[in-house]
Amino acid sequence: MKLSRRSLIVRGTAATAAFAATQIFRPRRAKAQTGEVNLYSSRHYNTDDALYETFTDLTGIRVNLLEGKADELLARLETEGANSPADVFMTVDAGMLWRADQAGIFAPITSTVLTNNIPEYLRHPEGKWFGFSKRARVIMYNKDTVDPSELSTYEALADPRWRGEILIRSSSNIYNQSLVASLIEANGVEATEEWAEGFVRNFARPPEGNDRAQIEAVAAGLGSIAIANTYYLPRYLEDEDPAKQAIFEKIGVFFPNQEDRGTHVNISGAGVVSTAPNPDAAQQFLEYLSGPEAQEFFAKGNNEYPVDEDAELATAVASFGEFEDDSVNVSTYGENQAEAVQLMDRVGWE
Repeated sequence: MKLSRRSLIVRGTAATAAFAATQIFRPRRAKAQTGEVNLYSSRHYNTDDALYETFTDLTGIRVNLLEGKADELLARLETEGANSPADVFMTVDAGMLWRADQAGIFAPITSTVLTNNIPEYLRHPEGKWFGFSKRARVIMYNKDTVDPSELSTYEALADPRWRGEILIRSSSNIYNQSLVASLIEANGVEATEEWAEGFVRNFARPPEGNDRAQIEAVAAGLGSIAIANTYYLPRYLEDEDPAKQAIFEKIGVFFPNQEDRGTHVNISGAGVVSTAPNPDAAQQFLEYLSGPEAQEFFAKGNNEYPVDEDAELATAVASFGEFEDDSVNVSTYGENQAEAVQLMDRVGWE
């Protein structure tokens, strides 16, 4: 496993409120209620350091961070069992949160702060995990070759008009699995499989690379449409390389299904580990993530959509325009995940 262990420490004075030090986080079970929270996270964004730093500044509770891929962290939690030092497990897909719940990782918690701050469809029905930021999975198109008036829904991308034009990453990617799971929830298995057959026929190439690879391929003219999460696109505008900035200018963003159920959104979310040695600090940490300071970090630090609709968006994200998101409970992505994977395999989605 490639895991990164860090301890984020913040001093109590304004002069030293910035990130102060890094230490080795040794995988030991912490003593109960130590004034620390041990976070296992598959988020890998340096901007999150400020998120955790502010929590420590506000509460005096230190965040010990263990970073890694979601499936590796989940396997570690299962192996550690009752001896795990983890208080919070955070990941970037509702389907992965569902997997963790099925493995018995999370403890249900009751918090009026969380239920008031987070819309019902973005959290587990029984309070086992909560979404703290949204990721819209949209149609990105080459402005030189596609008129956005031609675009409408995810379902319409199976039309032969888009033969050889669509770029998307592989079926093993959990973002795509969750997208297909949402289509199953909306349209049923049979209709979704029929759609997927046409959709795959329209691929510009066999799936390869991450979301950024799809965006860059569209900008290079290898296809005219990519399916990608919105937060990747502003990174090109933020790059100092003019060639990267040109990619941002060449790509348009279209929010599908605005005339019916809304655009598919996924979440970055977290829950309290059932064996947490510091459950009170863990719950306080989750409540902080749903509050105004953290919501601004999610929005401006990583170009995500906050779950708090009053939080200000990053400028580049706001330029994409407003949209209605699909309000189906994101827990259905996990419930339909196995069927989605089997369906994608049957239609030859590599």
